[in-house]
Amino acid sequence: MKIECLVARAGALFPLFAILAHATSASAQKPDPVREAGTHFRRGVELYSETNYAGALVEFKRAYELAPSAAALYDLGEAQYQLQDYAAALRSFRRFLSDYGPNENHRAEVEANVQVLATRVGRVNVTTVPVGADITVDDESVGKTPFSEPILVSVGRRKVTASMPGLAPVSRYVEVAAGDEVAAALALAPPIASVSPLAPEPGAWSEGTPRSTLRWVGWITTGALAAGAGTLGILAIREDDDLHQARSGLTTSATLTKDANATARFAILADSLGAAAIVAGGISLYLTLSARPKAQETASLVGASTHLTVGPTSARFDMTF
Repeated sequence: MKIECLVARAGALFPLFAILAHATSASAQKPDPVREAGTHFRRGVELYSETNYAGALVEFKRAYELAPSAAALYDLGEAQYQLQDYAAALRSFRRFLSDYGPNENHRAEVEANVQVLATRVGRVNVTTVPVGADITVDDESVGKTPFSEPILVSVGRRKVTASMPGLAPVSRYVEVAAGDEVAAALALAPPIASVSPLAPEPGAWSEGTPRSTLRWVGWITTGALAAGAGTLGILAIREDDDLHQARSGLTTSATLTKDANATARFAILADSLGAAAIVAGGISLYLTLSARPKAQETASLVGASTHLTVGPTSARFDMTF
């Protein structure tokens, strides 16, 4: 449709809208839908002539809702066509052909548009679990599941969203070519409940506190000391074997003294590191047992908790349900 024809036809329709408005005005207090429809139609024509097709579409929709007419429906379809909403334009033009007679203006043009638009659309078969979900395609509502037939959509990448009160909405993108019928199965699930972090109980330490850092440092130190003690112990055993071999053979007293000193030195260092590893392990164990484990934090969410207190001469284990 050319813009000049649209403007000319709008001018021809304005007197008709005015006559109908005066004829049907029973009271100045009552709104006149025909006059209001004429106002929206005129604005739609102005916006269309400015190539503001989105604004024109809104005005033509309102005019058609207030006072359905072949002219408003035709212009509505034209605006949808210009916006490349092929599925919506096809539905509007098919409604034009079914609702208005063969002598209606622009019928031949509408029939030609329908043939072209039929090659610009596909279908999406939408199913949901559970049924009864509200469905939108590209954020436009198309109804609730189950559908009696696939949804007519424009070719391209389409966003299908299912939503239902109390359930988290689900979206899926589908690519539709002309003539395609694409399946889109959407399963809705309850939203994941957010849990606020709990403050640690007095006297207990949770992950991320300085005491927790000391605990990890303690275990690392314990491991390093234990490894060092083991290594020095092995060296002490080897030196002791060398010492026994030297004593059984012809060896000078200086060599025997050297091997004996090396054996004693490695043995003393191994014992020292072993003792330090025991002390560090004990401290680390105390920090670990006196800390509040994550499992206890989880249990406290459902009303149960456990707590272990370790002292120099005593240990106490508490559990609540």
